[in-house]
Amino acid sequence: MDKWFGGLCHGVSFVSIKFMDENQPTTKQLIVFTVVLSFIVSIIGTVLALGVFGPLLGLGEGGGAPLIFNKPIEKIIETITQKETSERVLKQDEVVVKVVEETSPAVVSIVASKDVPVVEQFFIDPFGNDPLFKQFFGEDIPGLRIPQFRQKGTQKQDVSSGTGFIVSQEGLLLTNKHVVSDVEAEYTVLMNDGRKKTAKVLARDPLQDLAVLKIEGSDYPSVKLGDSDQIKIGQTVIAIGNALGEFRNTVSVGVVSGLQRSVVASGVEGGPEILQELIQTDAAINPGNSGGPLINIRGEVIGINTAVARGAENIGFAILINKAKSDLENVKKHGRIIYPYLGVRYVTVTKELVEKEKLGRDYGALIRGSAEDPAVVSGSPADKAGLRVGDIILEFNKERIDQNRTLGSLVQKFQVGDEVTLKIFRDGKETEVQVKLEERK
Repeated sequence: MDKWFGGLCHGVSFVSIKFMDENQPTTKQLIVFTVVLSFIVSIIGTVLALGVFGPLLGLGEGGGAPLIFNKPIEKIIETITQKETSERVLKQDEVVVKVVEETSPAVVSIVASKDVPVVEQFFIDPFGNDPLFKQFFGEDIPGLRIPQFRQKGTQKQDVSSGTGFIVSQEGLLLTNKHVVSDVEAEYTVLMNDGRKKTAKVLARDPLQDLAVLKIEGSDYPSVKLGDSDQIKIGQTVIAIGNALGEFRNTVSVGVVSGLQRSVVASGVEGGPEILQELIQTDAAINPGNSGGPLINIRGEVIGINTAVARGAENIGFAILINKAKSDLENVKKHGRIIYPYLGVRYVTVTKELVEKEKLGRDYGALIRGSAEDPAVVSGSPADKAGLRVGDIILEFNKERIDQNRTLGSLVQKFQVGDEVTLKIFRDGKETEVQVKLEERK
């Protein structure tokens, strides 16, 4: 091959000299000609080099001729892609393992126990020594035995269990309200290292499925709280919980499947409960996972697992962690969970509502009530600001109200005592009013 390549170089030189002798090119033509020839020679050299070193690079077999075409380029690309994919999967696995290792010590099981009646069975003879019965059936007829039940004291018994997680080294915990809904029960926290701690319920959220607990002590492992406003559909999430009340710290991995979901949760004390602005995920959330953390791959809790869709596979829901942050701040500051209060009943304006009632605006919150439930609560902040039936609240403190940002959700972003500006539509005109939020009683 060296002789072949040398002969090629001599041939190129001869062509060049012949060209210059016969054409006597200008300097500019000479430069262009030289560049073109150099380019041709470089390509030929590359092909020949791959013919020699191709077998070493897996590009072909043998060594006498250029072998770059012996192995399709698609195969080369496929090999590289498979390697990159394998490395990427391995890296994600390592991240998930690390997050679980760092977070699991702060995830606990919460067990409810209470005194339950001990019932015993006994038997009675309904006729006993009735002489009339003996007169007809004789003395040798055995008496009838009818089973009866009676209470024989009480005993402490576990009645339910769920999951929670520690959010401060001083022993504050978050969980679902329905996990600790029984006010007569006692609650025990089972730590990941086997320790048992008695827990006190500090507050149950009146509007959301959240509760704050406290265990005595300090230097507890705790989780990092993220920002649920930054959640993106498709991002990887990890759920940890006490699956089925039996398998502690069970881990499942999935993605955020949707946002701003609303569901009706059944099986809770007080009847069905409407849960709004939830995270939807396909990470498995089994019974007993309630109250456990939903974590991003940075190891930050972005949600609290709360419900699953019946009759479906891998459709679970979690409460935004930013809502729980507000509860924590309220408990630390006031010793209870408080909510700001506007004092109106409303329906969110939709396209169908606009067409039906010929409204002057196609967004906002239409103030509406009934004889039993007045649209504007007497003495409320809304009443004091002069709001009335038929008003459409378009903006709440410069934020537009629509189906994705309801009036209720915007109110909860503020604190009791905050003064806010409402833009309302009334009698064909837009105007602004000032309202000072008060505490919901």
